[in-house]
Amino acid sequence: MSKTSSAPGTSVAPGTHTLPSYLQADKLGPWGNYLQQVDRVIPHLGSLGRWAETLKRPKRVLIVDVPINMDDGTIAHFEGYRVQHNVSRGPGKGGVRFHQDVTLSEVMALSAWMSIKNAAVNVPFGGAKGGIRVDPKTISMGELERITRRYTSEIGIIIGPTKDIPAPDVNTNEQVMAWMMDTYSMNTGSTSTGVVTGKPVDLGGSLGRRDATGRGVFTVGVEAARHIDLDISTSRVAVQGFGNVGGVAGRLFHETGARIVAVQDHGGTIYREAGLDVPALIRHVAETGSVSGFPNAEVIADELFWEVDCDILIPAALEEQITAANAGRIKARMIIEGANGPTTPEADDILQERNVLVLPDVIANAGGVTVSYFEWVQDFSSFFWDEAEINARLVRIMREAFAGVWQVAQDHKVTLRTATFIVACKRILHTRQLRGLYP
Repeated sequence: MSKTSSAPGTSVAPGTHTLPSYLQADKLGPWGNYLQQVDRVIPHLGSLGRWAETLKRPKRVLIVDVPINMDDGTIAHFEGYRVQHNVSRGPGKGGVRFHQDVTLSEVMALSAWMSIKNAAVNVPFGGAKGGIRVDPKTISMGELERITRRYTSEIGIIIGPTKDIPAPDVNTNEQVMAWMMDTYSMNTGSTSTGVVTGKPVDLGGSLGRRDATGRGVFTVGVEAARHIDLDISTSRVAVQGFGNVGGVAGRLFHETGARIVAVQDHGGTIYREAGLDVPALIRHVAETGSVSGFPNAEVIADELFWEVDCDILIPAALEEQITAANAGRIKARMIIEGANGPTTPEADDILQERNVLVLPDVIANAGGVTVSYFEWVQDFSSFFWDEAEINARLVRIMREAFAGVWQVAQDHKVTLRTATFIVACKRILHTRQLRGLYP
C-alpha cells in the first residue's frame, strides 16, 4: 500500500491513499486492513462514491497523556487515545480498551469498524473508539481507578451523551464504566448516566448488555447455518477467547446441542473431541482467569488450534489472528468473528477460495452496540425494559440486518464482509450527502 499525494479536489484511485502525516505508509497496521476493505466496496457505491474519501479519514483524533500517582509513590505516564471516525449518523459510539499493545492505528481501525457496524444494524450512531497503553494485570485496583478517571477527564472535552458514548472493550468492564460515568458527572456537575454504556444495572445499565455481543454472534451464526444447511445441534465449535464474547457464544451454542471441542485463550489451548463441559469451563475461567488447568481436557499447542476439525470457528480475542499463514489450515465451514478485525484481507481471500463462509465482525459482533443503543435510550427516558424484551429486540434487529446483508451478497456476488460494507457505507455516505459540507 503506497502513500500518494493528490491535488485538492481530485480523487484517489482505489489501492492508493493520501495518508495523514501521523501514519507511516509501511506500518499501517489494522488501519491498513480497514483501508483495503473500503477499497473493495467503492466499485459498488454508485454516485455515492464521490464521498468515499470521507470513509478513509477519521473526523477527530485525540491523543492524551495520562499521569497518575502509583502506589509506590512514583508518578507514571500512560498514553491514551480517543478517535471519532464518523458522526454523520449520530454521536460517536465505541469501546475503550486497556492493553499494553494498543496503537493509534488500531484505535483508528476500531473506530472505523464501529462506523460500519452501527450503520449495518442501522442504529443512530457514528463510530468511535478509545484505548490506553497499559496492562491492567500489572497494576492495582486503585491504580486502575486513577488511570480510568484521569483518562476520562482528559477525553472529557469530546465525549458526552450527545457527542460520543464510550463502552467496555478489551480489559474494561462495568466497574470501569462506572468510574468513567462518575468522573464525567463530577466534572459536569450533574449525574449523566448516558455518557457511557455497559454500566452496572444499578447505575442505569441495561439488562442483557453483558451477554449481548455473544448473543449476537450466536444469532447470526444460526441464521447463516440455515443458508448453508449446517445443523447447529450436531456441529463442532472451536472458540478463541472465552471471555464476555466467546464464553457467552460458546454457552449458547452448547445449549443447542453443539459440541465445543476446542477453546484457546491467553493461557493456552484445550481440546476434547467429545465436547468440553462448557458450564464447568465458564466457572473455571471465572475463578482462575484462563482455560489453563481445566480438567478432562487435552492440552494442545496453540498453533494446532487453527487445524482443529470443526464446523464453526469463533475468533473472539484480538485482531489479526487469522492470517495468510494459517487460513489455509482452517477446517471449519463457517467462521463467526466475535472479535474486531480478527481476519486480514489476505486471509479473507484464501478463505473465500476455500469456500469457508466468513461472518464478518461488522455484523456478527454488533449485538453489543445494539443493546448499548437500548441502554442509551433507556437512560434518556429513565424507563427500563425487562431482559426478555431486550433480548427479543436484539434478536429481531440482528436477524433483519443479517438478512439484508445476505441478500446484498447474493445480488452483488461478493463476500458477506463486502456486502456489509456496501450496506453500511451507502447509509453513511447518503447521510453525509444529505447533510452536505459545513461551512
